[in-house]
Amino acid sequence: MARKLVFDRGLFATVLMLTGLGLVMVYSASAVLARGSGMSFNPLFVKQSLAALVGIVAMLVTMHVDYRWLRRPGVIYSMQVGVLLLLIAVLFTPYVFNNARRWFFIGGVSVQPSELAKLALIPFIAYQIDRKSDRLNSYAFLIPCAALTGLMVALIFMGRDLGTIVLLCVPPLIMIFLAGLKTRYMVSGGLFLLPVVVLAVALEPYRWRRLTAFMNPEADPLGTGFQALQSLIAIGSGGIFGLGPGNSVQKLYFLPSPHADFIFSIVAEELGFLGALFMVALFGVFLWRGVLAGQGAPDLFGRYLAWGFTCLIVVQALIHMSVALALLPTTGVPLPLISHGGSSLVTTLIACGLILNVSQHG
Repeated sequence: MARKLVFDRGLFATVLMLTGLGLVMVYSASAVLARGSGMSFNPLFVKQSLAALVGIVAMLVTMHVDYRWLRRPGVIYSMQVGVLLLLIAVLFTPYVFNNARRWFFIGGVSVQPSELAKLALIPFIAYQIDRKSDRLNSYAFLIPCAALTGLMVALIFMGRDLGTIVLLCVPPLIMIFLAGLKTRYMVSGGLFLLPVVVLAVALEPYRWRRLTAFMNPEADPLGTGFQALQSLIAIGSGGIFGLGPGNSVQKLYFLPSPHADFIFSIVAEELGFLGALFMVALFGVFLWRGVLAGQGAPDLFGRYLAWGFTCLIVVQALIHMSVALALLPTTGVPLPLISHGGSSLVTTLIACGLILNVSQHG
């Protein structure tokens, strides 16, 4: 008799709790912005709620479609071609914030192709590991992985999105390292990327200002250091128990993008140290269950698919929280499942669906 497939209920509950917490915090953090615009409802919360609904439906569908269909060459390579075409097409859209070209706007809904790039690259790396597990330190494995990653990075860089580039590179590197890539290749890759990152920062004045502000935010508290200092004020104001839901002061036009780039600061201010710690603990549970899902996978593709998406979500959360705590320069990286952003929320929930799908086969 065939065994009935059962997904990881602990992981599923954790994802739903984070998504629910995100909706509450987006509503709270964006309420003042909605009121200031004169609207009778909160459009940011409505959009986030619709994105959550679409994302949860997509997650449920993804959970019940065998992940191994992604291992088919036709599916894998079609995904990469489609994403590359979207990354090229978005470069011909009008400039928006910071002269960036990152979004398609369709019927009032924004779609960010770089989010789809993260969703496509990890299955490709897992596919390569599965097919060439005995040749991980050969050019037959390294060249396809490096070429596709480099091409996506170049296109996203042209769209002026350095934060996403970091998230696009780190999970594949961790996946390949866990698969058995020799340390010398990792070091060589790091030495190659370092001057590229330095050049990318030096060529853009606003990135350079963010770096100098990170080094010494007090030097310009009303200018380049404003975001970091206001974030720290929000976190410090929360104390142990917080000011209470909806009672944040820093969201009153002191902290830029309180519903997106600095939502962790609002969580700490309104829910306090204990509330922020609870959210961090949820991401810790997510990491634990994601690692177990990959560890129990019946094949290498499933293992590195689960580990890759788990790494992507946890690393993104760490970067966001580090920025809020002024441990990293401001990057604009959203907090997964929490920050406002429809493309990010939907793609993250799809990634969670794939991890849950792998967990069924353990």
